[in-house]
Amino acid sequence: MKHSLVTFSFFLVAFSSVKAQNNVEIKNTSEVTLASNGYVYPKSDNWRSNNISKEGLVNWKDATVFTRTFFFPQQTGTIQVALKIKSPGGTSKLQVQLDSTGKSYEISVDRSADYTIVPIGTFPIRDARYHFIQINGISNTGSDFPDIQSVLVSGPAAKDLKYNLSQYRGAPSTHLWYDYPKDSTIAWFYNEVTIPKGVDAVNAYYMTNGFSGGYSGIQLNSATERRFIFSVWSNYSTNDPKEIPADYVITLIKKGNDVFTGEFGNEGSGGHSHLVFPWKAGVTYKILIGAKPKGDHTIYSCYYFAPENGKWNLMSIWDKTKTIGKLFSGLYSFVENFGSNGDDFFKAEYGNQWVCTASGTWIELTKCHLTTTASPQKHQRYDYGAGVEENKFYMYTGGFKKLNNLSPGSVIERKPNGLAPKIDFASLPEN
Repeated sequence: MKHSLVTFSFFLVAFSSVKAQNNVEIKNTSEVTLASNGYVYPKSDNWRSNNISKEGLVNWKDATVFTRTFFFPQQTGTIQVALKIKSPGGTSKLQVQLDSTGKSYEISVDRSADYTIVPIGTFPIRDARYHFIQINGISNTGSDFPDIQSVLVSGPAAKDLKYNLSQYRGAPSTHLWYDYPKDSTIAWFYNEVTIPKGVDAVNAYYMTNGFSGGYSGIQLNSATERRFIFSVWSNYSTNDPKEIPADYVITLIKKGNDVFTGEFGNEGSGGHSHLVFPWKAGVTYKILIGAKPKGDHTIYSCYYFAPENGKWNLMSIWDKTKTIGKLFSGLYSFVENFGSNGDDFFKAEYGNQWVCTASGTWIELTKCHLTTTASPQKHQRYDYGAGVEENKFYMYTGGFKKLNNLSPGSVIERKPNGLAPKIDFASLPEN
């Protein structure tokens, strides 16, 4: 459907209270910013090069590139859509569509130095789930297509509209906190992780063995690089490892073959290790972490078992000071998107969790509860969840596909497997 700007006088009702020229104020309308809700396609190999800035879509030069802006209606009906847009480079023609199907509108955007409101049209919302407005470039007379700051949504189905108001473009993190006997001295924590095929998106950290003071798991760092990692935090509170006093420094004792080790910061500080390893979706990997007291220190170790090499391998062993010889507590796993590609879907399956006491008794962990960084106050995302499939815990986040199936704090329980891991601790490398 083709329309010129003058044919949209009916939008003056839906989008009332227009201020003089380019300083536009719109009442009774949700302004869904591209900075927090928009994503560019096709995706770049470098997630930072996606043309979305704090101002929205900018530097749009390629007609093969299009953008989608996501929002979550709470009821069905119709919405009226407009764009907050400027076109300093010349006149452009754009196509605008809901969910890349059905009715679409073709609009002409005249040259403008400042943002203006361009009405688009009406779309039907047939179900209360995530939807998106897709914008394609058809032609332009200048070097760039217009800059688009936001999608303005009004109408009956826009009542109580939900969308991301925060600065975080990534998917929310989800966590499973395991129940374990608090009166036990836990010296070992064992877990298994499987990433389903087709959902192994980049910028993902599938953390398996977390504890109060560190964590281990697998990461997908780029289209060509995957890792096992193990990190231990210093008890000195700082985001700059250079500030850690000598008596609080995490000291490396030993690392495995081809394992990189060093310092980390910006989320607390401490010792970090990782191994570049081409782990595969659909394959189950095992991770074991250990803790043993050494005076008022604790020695933390990490091992991984990959079917590709069929044995336990050492990641690293660290000496942590100021622990009073404390062993493991605060056991958890999480799924994290550490990039801005929150439109990707992330999922991990965690199976067969066990801990072993210092005296050698194995205890199976079959119950946990869910938490998430998503919240109505800090990160307004609703596409996360957790549960049990094939007697494995799972978590998912991102992608705007599935709505949260559990409230934060919900208890999740699987059936016991009853088969403790067969691990000869004495034969582990460098144990």
